[in-house]
Formats: sequence, C-alpha cells, structure tokens
Amino acid sequence: MSESDWPASLADSELEELDQYLRAHPGEDHLLLDGVHGLLTSLAIGPSPATPEEWLPEVLHEPFADVEEGERILTLLARLNDSVVLEIETGAYEPILGEVDTDDGSMAFTSRGWCEGFSRGIDMRAAAWESRLGQDSDLMQYLGPIIALSIEDEVFDSDADFAALTDEEYDECLARIPESADAVATYGGETPPCEEDQARPHEGDPPRPPRRRGGRWVH
Repeated sequence: MSESDWPASLADSELEELDQYLRAHPGEDHLLLDGVHGLLTSLAIGPSPATPEEWLPEVLHEPFADVEEGERILTLLARLNDSVVLEIETGAYEPILGEVDTDDGSMAFTSRGWCEGFSRGIDMRAAAWESRLGQDSDLMQYLGPIIALSIEDEVFDSDADFAALTDEEYDECLARIPESADAVATYGGETPPCEEDQARPHEGDPPRPPRRRGGRWVH
C-alpha cells in the first residue's frame, strides 16, 4: 500500500465529534472515546482479528437518530479503527487517554477508560489470549505496563497483593503503552495463531479472570 492509500487519521475536530456522540449516549458500562480506542487496540494487536459486526455492539447501544447520523458515526469509527492498525504497523501508535480532576484542581491523564476497552477486546478473544498467555511468559511481560495500569485503575482484580503505583510509576506505565502495544503486535506477527488460538469461547467455558467494569470518567 502506497502512502497515498493510507487511511487518514481522524482530525482533532472529528475525534471531538465522536467523543461528543458517545457522551450523548451514556450508560454504566458504555465506552467513551478512550475506551473505544483501547478496545480497537486490543483487537488490532491480539491473536485473532474481529469484524466490525463483532465489536460495534460494544460501542453502539442505541439506534441512530437518522441515516445521516448513522453513516457519519460508522465512518468515523471505521477510520478510527483503520488509524489504530496503521499507527501500530508504522510504529506511530499513541493511546487516547481520558483526564480526571486531581485534588489540587488540575487535570491528569488516566488509563482507566482505555484499559476498560482493552480488557473488553481481550474478553472477545479470551480463549486465544489465554492459550497464548499460558504458553509464553514473554507475552505477559510485554503486557506488563497495561496490566499494571489495569490493576491500579481497578479494571482487573488480582489475587496478588500489589503495592499501589506512585504517580511517577503510573506516568511511566502510561508512557510505555505504545512500547507494550508494539511488542505484543510484533509477537503476534512472528507467531501466527494456530487453530487452537482461533477457537472462540462457548457457553459453559471456564469463567474468565474477574475484572471490574469502569464507570464514566471525566475527560
């Protein structure tokens, strides 16, 4: 694919438009823009791809107001997905993170929404992820910063007693998300999924590791 054929990343105004649409349709378990970005990232670097028909129900929960709105939002989501894939392929990936108010009145980045979306992408391909994680400890290491953030932001529950991250450690993990995503994507490219990895979970499969659903955070 030539550079002229690359899908254009969304402009800031288009990201804002998509963000506002998602905010206008809130729900306790609904993803906002950072969560959608995490979901698409997980699927892009995971062991088995997912079609839009599979991941769109995690993002859209209500009928569109009209055909024009539907076409516009679906186009923005498709371009966001394409841009995630392209950024990972070209080493230019950066996560979309939310912001929260701090005690001193300033704003700080938070990975909670992004990690919530990432975890849902793992859920969609749980059998494949579990198979690979069970076979290769390196993959768990590659995911280390994302797992640490997910535990700190209470997206994942853990039986182990982890010390809380300091502000500096939290910021370091945030900065390492691109590195982590690139390492997992490279791992997947070097070790294509086998038939067992492609298997999808069925009703009656063992329960997945517990995790907490994130609420709606201030951005």
